Amino acid sequence: MRNQTMVSEFILLGIPETEGLETALFFVFSLFYLCTLLGNVLILTAIISSSRLHTPMYFFLGNLSIFDLGFSSTTAPKMLLYLSGQEHGISFQGCAAQLFFYHFLGCTECFLYTVMAYDRFVAICFPLRYMVIMNHRVCSVLATGTWMGGCVHAIILTSVTFQLPYCGSNEVGYYFCDIPAVLPLACEDTSLAQRVGFTNVGLLSLICFFLILVSYTRIGISISKIRSTEGRQRAFSTCSAHLAAILCAYGPVIIIYLQPNPRPLMGAVVQILNNLVTPMLNPLIYSLRNKDVKSALRNVFPKKSCSGKINKK
Repeated sequence: MRNQTMVSEFILLGIPETEGLETALFFVFSLFYLCTLLGNVLILTAIISSSRLHTPMYFFLGNLSIFDLGFSSTTAPKMLLYLSGQEHGISFQGCAAQLFFYHFLGCTECFLYTVMAYDRFVAICFPLRYMVIMNHRVCSVLATGTWMGGCVHAIILTSVTFQLPYCGSNEVGYYFCDIPAVLPLACEDTSLAQRVGFTNVGLLSLICFFLILVSYTRIGISISKIRSTEGRQRAFSTCSAHLAAILCAYGPVIIIYLQPNPRPLMGAVVQILNNLVTPMLNPLIYSLRNKDVKSALRNVFPKKSCSGKINKK
């Protein structure tokens, strides 16, 4: 198979139906990407620096920030390069790496949302046993499992996609290397790769979504039994942030992979929302409005500014 592969470089044609808008899109997406980097770095800084945030919930939030940094960086830098007028080319190995990391981090994030739903389920349904159930060992096993599961998923998809020979056109009609955009360029039958990709992505998404639904059904039942209005509002506030993030994450997957022939522009817009906007919003949805995180950030930066003033004196 490798000897038959003639294509050594792919040409990314960019976002469909956006000719003439490159400069405007470059500035908009650059702003989104910078906000994503800044927001998630701030969250990680707060979690690492404050001992009050060394709890299971913030441990998983820290993992989510790492994934958001990696997920947005898989596609955004290359997209910004060609929007700025630079070349659209990407090597065969670079295309395979982009597809691998996109599905590795995307799948890992789906697993992580499921784990976070379980964490909220334990916190609300078993508050007195929360720290016993979600101990350090359990959290480490769950986090490692999300990484390993995402890696296996990405290896399978990358293998079935790039074991095919690519000996014809090298123009990828999209802004990054994804399975629906790359497979049409293969010189052999792609039905097996399409079935594996559709089943793998769709089945894992549905399983994770079902587990999240089960967790939140139990959470809803528990919240309805809380007599205190303040207690109900506090529990609902904690869950609403996670539910908003789930809708942002799962919506694009359902639209793109579970439709037979989605419109190219709609698919690109939805995926950009998933790749750039959701990672940018996650810090706001989860943590930057949280009093503990704000307090941790205030304790980090004023110390540095105060020490600088003392040194100057």
